[in-house]
Amino acid sequence: MSDSIFEKQRGKAADAVDSTSRRQQNELAALAETIRKNHNLLKENLDRLQNSLDNLRLIAKYRIFDLEATRRENTQLRRLLDERSDQTPPKE
Repeated sequence: MSDSIFEKQRGKAADAVDSTSRRQQNELAALAETIRKNHNLLKENLDRLQNSLDNLRLIAKYRIFDLEATRRENTQLRRLLDERSDQTPPKE
């Protein structure tokens, strides 16, 4: 739920609360405050989750880059070893 929709709905709820008895107003006001806190907590958790996913994507990209570099290095080293073994005379 976007912030503007949430605020609009909260405004409607506040208007409805004003038309009720004093006891109900207190109960509804407490409930509205709980909902507001939960909404803010949900937004914070969603932001943390998004940041965690961004970090995970970055780590995955780095790991793939590192794996590709390691494969290239291994290929070069194997080529060097093969060239060396071809150049050294066999032992008798």
